[in-house]
Amino acid sequence: MIRPAHHRLLAALAALALGGCNEGPRIEGLPQTIAFGPAPRPAVNESTATVTATASSGLPVLYGSRTPDVCSVGAGTGLVRGRVSGRCTIAASQAGNTRYAAAFPVTQEVLFTFQGVIEFGPAPSLRVYDLGTVTAVETTGQSVAYAGTTPSSCSVEGATGLVAAIAPGDCTVVASAGDLHATQTFVIAPAAAPTVPGAPSGVSATAGDTQGMVKVRFGALEAGGSPITGYVVSSVPAGASGTGGSLPVTATCPNSCTGYRFVVAATNSVGKGPSSGPGDIVTRYAVLATFREPDTQPNDSIFVGTYTFNASAGTVSALRGKLSESMTGGSTPYPDDTMTWLTLDHQLSAQPVTLDGADGWLVTTFRLDVTDTFTRDPKMGGTDGWAPGSGNALHFGYPGANPGNAYAMIFVNAAAPTAAPTQGQINRMAYADCTPGGMMGGTCMTGTSEQGYGTFGSMGGHPVSQVTTRQ
Repeated sequence: MIRPAHHRLLAALAALALGGCNEGPRIEGLPQTIAFGPAPRPAVNESTATVTATASSGLPVLYGSRTPDVCSVGAGTGLVRGRVSGRCTIAASQAGNTRYAAAFPVTQEVLFTFQGVIEFGPAPSLRVYDLGTVTAVETTGQSVAYAGTTPSSCSVEGATGLVAAIAPGDCTVVASAGDLHATQTFVIAPAAAPTVPGAPSGVSATAGDTQGMVKVRFGALEAGGSPITGYVVSSVPAGASGTGGSLPVTATCPNSCTGYRFVVAATNSVGKGPSSGPGDIVTRYAVLATFREPDTQPNDSIFVGTYTFNASAGTVSALRGKLSESMTGGSTPYPDDTMTWLTLDHQLSAQPVTLDGADGWLVTTFRLDVTDTFTRDPKMGGTDGWAPGSGNALHFGYPGANPGNAYAMIFVNAAAPTAAPTQGQINRMAYADCTPGGMMGGTCMTGTSEQGYGTFGSMGGHPVSQVTTRQ
């Protein structure tokens, strides 16, 4: 059986055979080179620039982005659009014609710098002993850290912005994102007359360090004019509980915490206050999936991404990340590779499954905001346009235009997301790459297992591992 990876070689041999029979146009193969003009220098927060390259043959040059997560480029115009701060690498190519041989591609870098501003939400209204949260966002999406500069009146948690009111006076919080800094100042009022604490608000939970444990916290609490002496956590439905004197409070579940929600009540010298409303267990995870590519070693197809798992509601959301193109890059493998990476930002499928006794989901994120990836033509094995192993890996719309979609599919274990997957779970992982860097004629690069989908990938690619960690 001939692999699609060998189609190019066969096509070249066929072309030589035709040439020997004096059929088809004669190709002279004259050399040509490509040269870029001066590199543009976009100003800070300028999102577009234009690169210009010319071929010595005078033939038109085509442009492509080697760093699609940083920038895109018009193939015929050279108009570059920056997406995030970083070095954008643009490649120029010229495929040749009946007179000129293809030119060796050349690259040029364009540096994009985006800098936003930090914007605060409303300041909390606090009395002594109360807890509240300062919130700030950086407008380009950088993460924000917090610090207090008035320790005599308040303390501030760096990661969350949770403020503990200590004494009357001004409380100043500094929010930082990269080189940006902004401050918010508000007044801590004297303590109220002693009473039981109010109900905490903004309750949330995240997975703990081991299975069957969660960490519960909240965003605000009226302390009742007296220092808080402890917290009591319970679950809805009943069955999990925990106590603690500070946040977060660790609660223990009978086995898995999946399906539980959590409430918190605070205690001071006067007594125990009412319980909060229930909060879900929402945890963010990082995932690294590897697909072995026997024909492109040392480079494999790698998916690096993140997702959010709501263990209370049983939902997986916001799976997104980057997929490497193993046919690109040099001789240094991941993570120090020079492969081209595709951005996959659109989670469009989460299929419930039970694999090797574990309930979970096969979750798929796509390059485009549609699932159209493979041909739907049943004569070519097409089904729904994207199912792993369908369509003989021919691109969607074949033999017409290729929309250039790509996807990665991972397994999420509902009870234990960070547990090492079994071989049966690994077998159901998959990827597809129908962008120009992943094409062999009309065939997309794919990664599937014979055990999971009845066929290996189009170049023998198949899943070998998935590592999930809690962020």
